[in-house]
Amino acid sequence: MNPLLDFSSLPRFAEFRPEFVTPAIDSLLADCRAAVAHAMDSSTPAAWDAFVAPMDDANEKLSRAWGQVSHLHSVMDTPELREVYNENLPKITVYFAELGQNEALFSKFKALAAAPAFATLNPAQKKIVENELRDFRLGGAELPAAQKARFMEIQESLSGLSARFEENLLDATNGYAYYVEDIAELAGVPEDDLAAMRAAAEADNRPGWKITLHMPSYLPVMQYGSNRSLRETLYRAYVTRASEFGQPELDNTPLIAQILKLRREAAQMLGFNSYAEESLVSKMADTPADVLKFLADLGARARPYAEQDFAEMRAFAASELGIADLQAWDNAYVSEKLRVARYSFSDQEVKQYFPEHRVLAGLFKLIETLYGLHIRQDSAPVWHPDVKFYTLTDHSGKKVGQFYLDLYARNSKRGGAWMDDVITRRRLPSLDGGGSTTQTPVAYLNCNFAPPVGSKPALFTHDEVITLFHETGHGLHHLLTRIEELGVSGINGVEWDAVELPSQFMENFCWEWDVLKHMTAHVDSGEPLPRALFDKMLAAKNFQAGLGTLRQIEFSSFDMRLHDDFDPNADKTALDLLNSIRKEFAVLIPPDYNRFPNNFSHIFAGGYAAGYYSYKWAEVLSADAYAMFEEQGQISGAGVLSPEIGHRFWSEILAQGGARPALESFKAFRGREPSIDALLRHNGMA
Repeated sequence: MNPLLDFSSLPRFAEFRPEFVTPAIDSLLADCRAAVAHAMDSSTPAAWDAFVAPMDDANEKLSRAWGQVSHLHSVMDTPELREVYNENLPKITVYFAELGQNEALFSKFKALAAAPAFATLNPAQKKIVENELRDFRLGGAELPAAQKARFMEIQESLSGLSARFEENLLDATNGYAYYVEDIAELAGVPEDDLAAMRAAAEADNRPGWKITLHMPSYLPVMQYGSNRSLRETLYRAYVTRASEFGQPELDNTPLIAQILKLRREAAQMLGFNSYAEESLVSKMADTPADVLKFLADLGARARPYAEQDFAEMRAFAASELGIADLQAWDNAYVSEKLRVARYSFSDQEVKQYFPEHRVLAGLFKLIETLYGLHIRQDSAPVWHPDVKFYTLTDHSGKKVGQFYLDLYARNSKRGGAWMDDVITRRRLPSLDGGGSTTQTPVAYLNCNFAPPVGSKPALFTHDEVITLFHETGHGLHHLLTRIEELGVSGINGVEWDAVELPSQFMENFCWEWDVLKHMTAHVDSGEPLPRALFDKMLAAKNFQAGLGTLRQIEFSSFDMRLHDDFDPNADKTALDLLNSIRKEFAVLIPPDYNRFPNNFSHIFAGGYAAGYYSYKWAEVLSADAYAMFEEQGQISGAGVLSPEIGHRFWSEILAQGGARPALESFKAFRGREPSIDALLRHNGMA
C-alpha cells in the first residue's frame, strides 16, 4: 500500500519513496474533487453534516499526505524529492485556488449561514462558516468569470516562485565552504566548534577545518573569532546568498520582483489597494497604517536605548579591541567581548551547562508543572536517526498529543526553527459505528542546532534554549487544543499576528531560576549552573535590547511597506526601499553589498508576508500574559510556576485554537485589553 494513503496512524516515514508522491496526490485530489462535486450538487442540503464534514474529511487527507511531502522537502531534501515536490505543488495550488473561487460552494455556505439550522451549530462550527465566507471573498469567488482564470494563474505562479526562493537559498547556503589549514586563523573559536569544523573537513577528505554558512558553523566564527579578515569574508558570503554575487541560476532578485508584482495584482483584483490591506483582513490589526504606527511608536521608545547600545559598542571596540571603524562583520564579535567585559561571562561558558538531555528534562518538567502533563519518549518511524518522538499524557495516563523533535542542522534541511502540524485534533465517528472518537494531534518541532561531536552530548547556547522553548510553545498551541472542528482546532484559524503569543510566552521561563536549575549540568563536571552565573545572565538579559528591537522594527516596517505603498512596477527595487528604511531606523548601516531581501524567506517563502510585524505585535500579548504569572507569584510568594494560572492559560488561550478571536481569548485570560507596559519592562525600556 502507498504509505501516503494510510491515515490510520502516524506517517510511515521509513517506507517513504519519492515515487509514491504523484499517485497518492492524484488519487487524493480526485477524492477531494468528488467531495466538492457532492457538496455543490443541488440535491445536497446546505447543512453541516451533509456537505461541510465530507469535504473536511477529503481535504484533511490531502493535507496530511502533502504535509509529509512538504516536511521531507524541508528536512531531508534530495534531487528526486525536489523534482516530485515541484511537479505536484502546482496541482495542490490549483485545487485550493479552484476551491476558493467556487461560486456554487460559496452559495452553499451562504445558504448554511442563513438557514435556521445555523443557530444549532456549535461556536467552533459557526466560526468556521464565517471564516469560509471571508476566505471565499479573498479567494476570488466573487470575481467575474473572465478574471478568475488570471487570479488562479497568479496563485499557481506565486506558489512555484516561493518554492524556488527557498530552494535557491538552501542551495546557495549549501554551495559555500571555506577551508582553513592554519589553526591560527581560527583563534578564539571554541574547542567544541573547532572539533565540528574538523569533522566536517574530514568528511570531505580535506585537511584542516571546514566552515559553512549554516548557523552552527558560521556563528561561532562571527561571535568568537578574532580574525577580522575571516569574519568579513564569511559575512560577505552570508549576506550575499542567493543574489547576483553568486550563481545566476540561484539569484532570488528576479523572484522577489515577480512575487511582489503578482501579490499586488491579485490584491487589486479583489478590490484592495495593496496586498497588505488584503493580508490584514484575517489578522488582528485593522490597517497597514495601524501597524506602521505601532512599529513607529515602539521604535521611538527603543531608539534612545539602541543609540546608547551602539555608542557603547563603538567606544569599546576602539578602546579595547583596536577597531576604530566598527563594521557589520564586527557586531557579534564586539558584542560578545563587551558582554564578557561587562558581565564577566560568555555564551561559551554558559553553553557548557546546557547539554541536550538536561535541557529537555527541564523543558518537560516545566510543562508538567504548569499543565499537569507528562512527556515520555516513544517510538515511531522517523526520517533521520537523530529524530526523537514523544508522547504527551495527562494525569490519568490518557494520551493528549505526540510530537517529533528534529534538533540538528544538516545540509538537506532548510535553516531556522519551526513547528508544523502532522495531525490535527478533531472529532471523528468511531470505527465500530457507536458514537465518536477524538483524533490525537501530532506536531513536528524543528531546530538547527549543532549536533554532538564525539562522546559528548549536544550543547546548547542559552539563545538556543530560548529557541527550543519558543517552538515548543507553538507545539503546545497545536497539541493542547480542546476544539474538535478541523478548521479552528489548534493553530488553525488563529489570526497570524496572534499565533506567536504562545511561543513567545514560553521564552520567558528561560529566565527563571526555578526553571533553569532543573535543566543544567556541566558537560564535564555534572555541576548545575551556579546561581552567581545565572545572576550575571539575568543582569545581561537586556544587553543591547534597544538594537535588537530596532532590528525587528526595521524588518517589520520593510515587510509592511513592501506590501503596502511600494510600487513593484516602478523603478525602485525592494533593496532601495530597505535602504531608505534603514536610514530611518538602523543605527548601524550594513555595507552596500548586503542583500538581506534575497534571503528573507519569512516573507517570500513562508507565511509572514505583510505579517512579519506579528512578532512584535504578539510580543505585547505574550509579555502581558506572562506578567499575570509574575503578579500571581508576588501575591503567593511561590514564583511564576503557578499550576492555577497555567491551567487558566491553557483553557482560555491554548485550548481555544481559532474558535474565537484572539483578542477575546486574551481578555478572557487577562481580564482586560492588552497593555504594552510589560513588554517595555521585560526589555529594560520602561
